[in-house]
Amino acid sequence: MSQPTLFDENAAVETERIVLYALGDFQSRKKVLAGRELALDRLRGAFKRACEKFGIAELPDEKLVEALEKLGATVTEVPPFVAKHPFRVNVPKNVADHAAAAYLSMRKPEEA
Repeated sequence: MSQPTLFDENAAVETERIVLYALGDFQSRKKVLAGRELALDRLRGAFKRACEKFGIAELPDEKLVEALEKLGATVTEVPPFVAKHPFRVNVPKNVADHAAAAYLSMRKPEEA
């Protein structure tokens, strides 16, 4: 196992920021996030918009799942024949609230 570098740590922080932004974006579109199980497919649009905002390539499912779990979401894997992105996500209310606040603080003033 290799020692994490400063770049690796920054990449993890950036991934979490992107996920928080995406979850906040999802909620800003009047969609309920907290306390319900959602297919990862249902969140893909928000993740795509967040990656575009931060100017990075779309993140693979594994990175998204890792960041979601670090933030406190529960992620379960389903058989691959069920969905193209075979994960179900349940975000607790406190994480959803944190994401909504983070989204508001990360938006540009002209987006408000």
